Amino acid sequence: MMDSGKSNKFATLVEYENRSRWPACLDRRDCCLRRLFGGGTIPALTLHEGFVDVPGAKIYYKDSGGSGAAVIFLHALTGSTEVWEKQIPAFAGAGYRFIAYQRRGFGRTVADANGPASTGADDLLALVDHLKIDKFHLVGTAGGGFEALDFVVSYPQRVRSFTLLCSQGGVQDEDYREAVKRLAPEGFDKMPHSFRELSPSYRVANPDGVERWSAFASRNRAPEAIRGPAQPTKNRVTLALIEGIKMPTLVIAADADLYASPALMRQIADRIKGAQFVVFADVGHSVWWEAPDKFNRTVLTFIAEH
Repeated sequence: MMDSGKSNKFATLVEYENRSRWPACLDRRDCCLRRLFGGGTIPALTLHEGFVDVPGAKIYYKDSGGSGAAVIFLHALTGSTEVWEKQIPAFAGAGYRFIAYQRRGFGRTVADANGPASTGADDLLALVDHLKIDKFHLVGTAGGGFEALDFVVSYPQRVRSFTLLCSQGGVQDEDYREAVKRLAPEGFDKMPHSFRELSPSYRVANPDGVERWSAFASRNRAPEAIRGPAQPTKNRVTLALIEGIKMPTLVIAADADLYASPALMRQIADRIKGAQFVVFADVGHSVWWEAPDKFNRTVLTFIAEH
């Protein structure tokens, strides 16, 4: 679903999947890479791995390198750098520099238990400064969307475009927080992660995918000794504050998302002038995992315009 007032060209691609601007093989994620290497065997895509020193922590990241514009991905609370395996070949194959990192408390990132906690926005700023990246495309999902939104309002001059997907965004307005509470019945947080974050259709149709997603979720947190203290946000994010966002913005919701329903995410999209709003049908909280081809195509089309 796309707002009728938005770009007809973009709506046509998203709603009707008109692939005229893409190689016919885009859905087969290796094909674009084959074209880059003249057919035949695709060399393994090796990502550079490293750590960035920030106040109170060492942030682990992965980077495909290259001269293309950087696209930085921020993972969910159940995620880590591992979860983007379906995005790496698509974005690197399209000529972009793919970067993902593990936020404090996750994966191989090491945080000092005695702090300082800093903020997620400042951790991201330290990462891009370390990598000597001036401006980049930012993609934040779920809990990663909280930090992405905080970064966008803190350092807008560093962001080429912003994609927010399936995220409550950390918005602090009382009415908004009450709406969030209405989404989750008592005991919701005790239910399995796969129930809460994957759609019923996906759980029925793709048990292998559920198992792999669950394996990532089961090992995503860092050992407690190196998680560090909880991080504050740099800003108190409100709907009024995000009205100041000026860069090109894409907001993606999913109609089977139990955390961030389309009605909730529309409240964010409606406050950002010119934001494009897309709803994926029959998909849950982890749209990038359940519908990777459509997700990749949608985001690549959007960032190619900016």
